[in-house]
Amino acid sequence: MELEAARRAVLSAVRGTCAAALPRLLHWMRNTNDFDELVVSNNDVVLKNIAEDLRNHLPIEAMFNSEHQAIQKIHQHPLPMIHVDAFLYDDDFVDSLCEEGKMSRSYCTECGSYKTSSLEFISHSFSLMELKFLYQHVLPDLTGKVVVDVGSRLGAVLFAGYLYSSASQLYGVEMNADFCQLQEMMITKYQFIDRIKVVHADICTQASLLQKADVVVMNNVFEYFLDRQEQARQIYSSANGSKRCS
Repeated sequence: MELEAARRAVLSAVRGTCAAALPRLLHWMRNTNDFDELVVSNNDVVLKNIAEDLRNHLPIEAMFNSEHQAIQKIHQHPLPMIHVDAFLYDDDFVDSLCEEGKMSRSYCTECGSYKTSSLEFISHSFSLMELKFLYQHVLPDLTGKVVVDVGSRLGAVLFAGYLYSSASQLYGVEMNADFCQLQEMMITKYQFIDRIKVVHADICTQASLLQKADVVVMNNVFEYFLDRQEQARQIYSSANGSKRCS
């Protein structure tokens, strides 16, 4: 049902209410929380649509060839590991990919045998459930606050912050140009430009941005992308340039 038709239907229902019950109905409409679930569900749908759009622009492992350091570290892991982005693929989606033969949860320890072990999955993004929990339960009311996501990658933290919080501004700082371009595409398509800005830069060059941040989010942001010395430098810079870190 389109907006105008829905509006007419609501007005018709109100006008059809008996005079004795009308004051209670209007009081309920002004004060009820019964509509909250509809709003949240719509935000969930938007976020899932963004994930679908991103999947269409990425290979199944959700990594670009330009991520040299991250790819190298995954290959150097002592046990087989693959990147399965939690924002793009929930458990049900992974199960469907496994059924289609596009992904596997295990690997053969001896080719041709039945000796298999579970593959280790790693994700560089929060899942949808984790994002909702972060904004609805972990963080306080963000009305008028500035959020900075260090290593914003796909933009999941930014998009969820737009939908699930009242933060006045959400900044993503990302070193990889490919991911910056991908985030900008989503920001434009979903009209998030009024509150989200992506900065293509090294976080160590963004002292002024960190200084004005009320919340800084860092999710698995350095380990797979920088060597140890650079990790220490980036963490020190982020922690000392911000008011609050998550």
